[in-house]
Amino acid sequence: MTLHPISLAGVIGHPIAHSKSPQIHGHWLKTMGLAGHYVPMDVAPDDLETVLRSLPKAGFVGINITIPHKEKVIEIADLVTDRAILIGAANTLIFRKDGKIHADNTDGYGFVKNLQSAGIGWNPGAGPAAMLGAGGAARAVVASLLDAGVPEILISNRTRVRAEALQQEFGKRLRVFDWVQAGNMMEYAATVVNTTSLGMLGKPPLRVPLDGLQKGAVVTDLVYAPLKTNLLLTAEEMGCRTVDGLGMLLYQAVPGFERWFGARPTVDSATRAAALR
Repeated sequence: MTLHPISLAGVIGHPIAHSKSPQIHGHWLKTMGLAGHYVPMDVAPDDLETVLRSLPKAGFVGINITIPHKEKVIEIADLVTDRAILIGAANTLIFRKDGKIHADNTDGYGFVKNLQSAGIGWNPGAGPAAMLGAGGAARAVVASLLDAGVPEILISNRTRVRAEALQQEFGKRLRVFDWVQAGNMMEYAATVVNTTSLGMLGKPPLRVPLDGLQKGAVVTDLVYAPLKTNLLLTAEEMGCRTVDGLGMLLYQAVPGFERWFGARPTVDSATRAAALR
């Protein structure tokens, strides 16, 4: 594989200023001594395809995609992995030597790897998972949990019809609960996941009753600002094992970095510190 003397990659979103990806990839490039740059780019939806088609000519080897472009790039890409098709969104693009755009989704990989690497002894087969939310992130979580061997996923969303759409797509291992019953479904769950933005800085709080949480259950939140959400703080008080959402962001970045820059980075405390700077 012939790389450009300095490989270029980056992240495209609209807006993009909030993205922590440049800090993460920049940290890896520096600590691994690799010649490369990772550039944040604010691209409006109407310009997305034009920009993507022009980047390989400018020396880019790939790109991360974030909100609101993750679904749209599936239509633009020349090749799409099975998991990206299943999730209906892509977050990682590889620009091939033949000019084709290859789209993948590493969000589910990042989510499961975060749970596996947290040192809490997560066992996907221990019992059902309860999931709050049915948006784009939820699709990646559902696909990865089923793949990891979770026997059943109990799902609740403020708009029930979105949860039902996921159930229709992923099948009978999903069971839908009304939002008012979201607290009740936690009584059955060995794993609990918040995929909504509720509880995030600047967003409304997560107002789901948490008294049904089982002691010893694994509770994780995709929100990482704050790192310790009220969900995680309450779960800790109730004797649950908790995992914050930052690790998912870090682990989902690993496969793309390896494809673009030819070396596999390590997620460690220094990587976490770089992301939080």
